[in-house]
Amino acid sequence: MTFQQPKIDTSPKVSDEIRKTTCYMCACRCGINVHMKTDENGEKKVAYIEGNRDHPVNKGVLCAKGSAGIMQVNAPSRLRAPLKRVGPRGSGEFEEISWDEALDIAVGLLKPIREKNPEKLAFFTGRDQSQSFTGFWAQNFGTPNFAAHGGFCSVNMAAGGIYTMGGAFWEFGQPDWDHTKLFMLFGVAEDHDSNPIKMGIGKIKARGARVIGVNPIRSGYNAVADDWVGITPGTDGLFILSIVHVLMKAGKIDLDYLSRYTNAPVLVDASEGPTKGLFLRDSDGKPLVKDRNTGELTAFDKPGVRPDLSATHEVDGVTHRPVFHLMAERYLSDEYAPEAVAERCGLTAKRIRNIAAEIARVAFDEAFELDQEWTDFRGETHSKMIGRPVSFHSMRGVSAHANGFQTCRALHVLQILLGTVEVPGGFRFKPPYPKPPEAHPKPHGKVTCNAPLDGPHLGFVHGPEDLMLKDDGSPIRIDKAFTWENPMSSHGLMHMVISNAHAGNPYKIDTLFMYMANMSWNSSMNTRGVIDMLTDKDENGDYKIPNIIYSDAYSSEMVAYADLILPDTTYLERHDCISLLDRPICEADGAADAIRWPVIEPDREVRGFQSTLVHLANRLGMPGFVNEDGSAKYEDYADYIVNHERKPGIGPLAGFRGTDGSKVGRGEVNPNQIDQYIENGGFFVSHIPEEASYYKPWNMAYQNWAVDMGLFDAPTPYLFQLYSEPMRKFQLAAEGHGERQPPEHLRERVQETMDPMPIWYETDQHGNDGFTINALTQRPMAMYHSWGTQNAWLRQLHGRNPLYVPTKLMRENGLKDGDWAKVTSPHGEITVPVMEMAALNDNTVWTWNAIGKRKGAWALEEDAPEATKGFLLNHLIHELLPAKGDGLRWANSDPITGQAAWFDLKVKMEKAAAPADLAESQPALPPIKSPVGTGPKDLEWKVGK
Repeated sequence: MTFQQPKIDTSPKVSDEIRKTTCYMCACRCGINVHMKTDENGEKKVAYIEGNRDHPVNKGVLCAKGSAGIMQVNAPSRLRAPLKRVGPRGSGEFEEISWDEALDIAVGLLKPIREKNPEKLAFFTGRDQSQSFTGFWAQNFGTPNFAAHGGFCSVNMAAGGIYTMGGAFWEFGQPDWDHTKLFMLFGVAEDHDSNPIKMGIGKIKARGARVIGVNPIRSGYNAVADDWVGITPGTDGLFILSIVHVLMKAGKIDLDYLSRYTNAPVLVDASEGPTKGLFLRDSDGKPLVKDRNTGELTAFDKPGVRPDLSATHEVDGVTHRPVFHLMAERYLSDEYAPEAVAERCGLTAKRIRNIAAEIARVAFDEAFELDQEWTDFRGETHSKMIGRPVSFHSMRGVSAHANGFQTCRALHVLQILLGTVEVPGGFRFKPPYPKPPEAHPKPHGKVTCNAPLDGPHLGFVHGPEDLMLKDDGSPIRIDKAFTWENPMSSHGLMHMVISNAHAGNPYKIDTLFMYMANMSWNSSMNTRGVIDMLTDKDENGDYKIPNIIYSDAYSSEMVAYADLILPDTTYLERHDCISLLDRPICEADGAADAIRWPVIEPDREVRGFQSTLVHLANRLGMPGFVNEDGSAKYEDYADYIVNHERKPGIGPLAGFRGTDGSKVGRGEVNPNQIDQYIENGGFFVSHIPEEASYYKPWNMAYQNWAVDMGLFDAPTPYLFQLYSEPMRKFQLAAEGHGERQPPEHLRERVQETMDPMPIWYETDQHGNDGFTINALTQRPMAMYHSWGTQNAWLRQLHGRNPLYVPTKLMRENGLKDGDWAKVTSPHGEITVPVMEMAALNDNTVWTWNAIGKRKGAWALEEDAPEATKGFLLNHLIHELLPAKGDGLRWANSDPITGQAAWFDLKVKMEKAAAPADLAESQPALPPIKSPVGTGPKDLEWKVGK
């Protein structure tokens, strides 16, 4: 009998229809194809999700998170209807109410605030990806108290980049993957931008390019690096400045680039008095340089000028020197020599020198040219584009330290000294960047009852005159952003809102309104303390934070601590706008934005949060949302996306503008705009002309293209700021100059930390005697914030988290895999299981963040591994530094931007017996009651045949 080959259908029917939209399982915002199948009731439901090959971000690549998005839509933890608290805060006791009642309650809380004390509303959002809209809402409400996730994530990277070069990594720019030959990563979070980075690393490694990973932990990207640098946490800035020292000493810096495109040749006032350290300027306020051709003092942007890096200027016996002199004087100092810094960095001097030599070799010995003509802002036409094939990338790992702002600036200065920014092979900006701080708004805080705030809440200060202070010197904002405590806090201080509101410092609030911010669990320092603050009452028995409104799609830990829940949809059930006004999906070669749209309709009484804000604004009669007769301008968020204009012709979406959809960037409202996005796969791209591809801050072809696109109103060429004049202005105030002076207890700190050139300082601010081990958290590629571990697919990848301990500390403490350790900080204590990891800095322990869950949350069983074996390091971190004996408690933040210093945590560790209570990680908080109950033991789901 002959063998019968089995018949296999090699092309099974996957779906009845494909709907294209944008993923929301991390901040990549990849394009996805959502396959729909018809179920037995004739309804189309999601059957499968894959990457969209036409999409500019991921080009069809999709990670585990993106594929698992289908299980977010089916998660048992989804909230089902608006909820009103009926038990004590934290009890989880709610009753379901109608949307009309929910909005009535919310308006009843918000209307009196808006009429009498707008600052009594604190409106803070998490990973909502629509901050241009939520900020617009808060501005029209009139409260000064609005900010989002960035203040405890990576504001140091964003602000450090914008103040230095007009942009930073990730959403601001990317490596030139097609030409780079050496790629160096610093502290990159693995859950962010993962598909583009993975694709880029694959592309450059296929060409034989090298990857150097600088991170205390060798996981993810660092695991595939050719060279892993297991640096001591918090010393990245020292390491970078030591590389600068070696490069400057060897003359391996791009002098022509520095003279043309940076403020290296700008002359600095050396006279004693209130202008010392500021730039010499002409009558139009333009910084002055010496022209190498004429020897004359002239404005930096004068046509034909060739700025001189070495020329000085003498007036009345005072010699004014260029920035480059000051940099050479500082960084050639022996204090930055590898031999002087190596031990603190956990490296050898030889290794630092070898890395610097490799960077210099690739940047200069492997330099190349592109035959592409371009014209700069001084009117000079260049026949070539010079390539320096070294590129860098960095994220939260270097940001989340109290020296993070200066470290980020140091990394940007390193790039600039090499001439690798906006050149072939280097770092490239993504539209709408490059955008210098002067092109951004300043922060605003003038409150008027029943009227909008006087301008945007967040922005970039240029000196003490821009701080958000009342006449008596007290903070305008509840989070104390833009004060002497953290002058350049461009993203606000989300991690300080609850503790400040609880303390009534600087004042009491009435209502805390939050969205997608799990502040009673993994998004707070001092988790147990924050829970107590949310439930604490005053002497009259009233909650110290009187009212809490919260919106989320899922039954997170934070839900239990709210008084009113406004349930959000999942990302496949709503409209969203990934806008050029906010956080677009641009690539270096084009401006791009995208939408989400309801590929399925909710089967619950839930609404997209942004639409809920529109409904609240309409009921409150908020300017910007209602017409003069009080009628609503917008029916919902989709209506807003299409019809809102930030200024004439400029709206949330740049594509398919004009009444017939034929215009790009600028154009009249198109009523069919969303439909045209859907037809185009959910996104829009406008490519940059080839002659504008590089040198964007100075390339007039790019500047003119950006004006046509609506990114700028006029060309805005500028110089990279190796020396930051705004920071020097704050120093001058601390030295006693100017009308606005810092309080005495902060004067020395401002002088020391706000140096106009990057510096490094120790971050051991915690009273860490005896606490000598560094402790870090990071997110795995398969998770994104809190969402991942309630996802039925992703739970199987990370259902629990051990504390990873280096071999040296395992041996010193007599530990083996599966043992338990007590880990203590100056603030708290945890007892957790350990696992050995050799590829780890010798004095650093770490774990995955957001794996551990509170019992009763996320519809998980109380014995779920996330709730028993999972844990948080947050219990060891306090939002305030220990008392210093001066009667003050300072924020555990970067003193410049206020970014939460999560990664400055120091601990001690000792072997411990397994906890008696079923060997659960400690502390084990009591369960909270879930308004959605628990999910089924087995989650089975299938659509169609």
